Amino acid sequence: MTPDLKEMRIDLACALRWAARLGLHEGVCNHFSLAVPDADGAMRGNRFLINPYGWHWSEITASSLVMVDANGNVIEGDNEVEDTAFTIHRGIHVAAPHAVCVMHTHMPHTTALTLLRDGELKMCEQNALNFHDRIAYDEDYNGLSLDIAEGDRIASKLGNRSVLMMASHGVTVTGPNVRECFNDLYYLERAATFQVLARSTGGELRTLSDDVVAHTARQMAEERPKLAERHFSALRRILEREEPEFLN
Repeated sequence: MTPDLKEMRIDLACALRWAARLGLHEGVCNHFSLAVPDADGAMRGNRFLINPYGWHWSEITASSLVMVDANGNVIEGDNEVEDTAFTIHRGIHVAAPHAVCVMHTHMPHTTALTLLRDGELKMCEQNALNFHDRIAYDEDYNGLSLDIAEGDRIASKLGNRSVLMMASHGVTVTGPNVRECFNDLYYLERAATFQVLARSTGGELRTLSDDVVAHTARQMAEERPKLAERHFSALRRILEREEPEFLN
């Protein structure tokens, strides 16, 4: 195994374990995936790592992750991949090359927003402004994603955005690597938490001017990679100290 691939596996395992620690998981369901280069070094989304069927996120290790191809064949690993995980993640990896990392969850407060008729994340708070013009919305829920066509339909809704809010279902966050993707996942749930709490008071959400929204979004775009690196490096240091078995 190449050092780069080993590091990719470790980061993805770290993200899964931290998502479990933070309560962003749901049983043994939901999945994180990471595209890996083809044999010629090109990144096309034809091969990706993903957490195995039936494993709790808190027990994932770097070596337990499964590598599959776009046809569903397991090409590395001894475990299986859950059907809905394959269809959703395959569709996005193939259709959206910018989505190198894909994290699909039913995390509580973000999912709560998808249950509302007016379920958009409002650009009224600092964490939310990180996602200005980066969220797509899928307003159709068609049941479990058990076939390629539904996976492709979901992928088409993402387009060139980073986040897909999925009506009556959950959310999918994408990014150029595990660290930036997990950072977005974390701060999206924080933003949603604040808005669900604010709405629960019955009060009216504040509004911000278009100029302030645009200005802050530009600031966020510049800071995002640096914040993600600092944030995830700290999370990995903690996990290496407290749960070093995830490295294997």
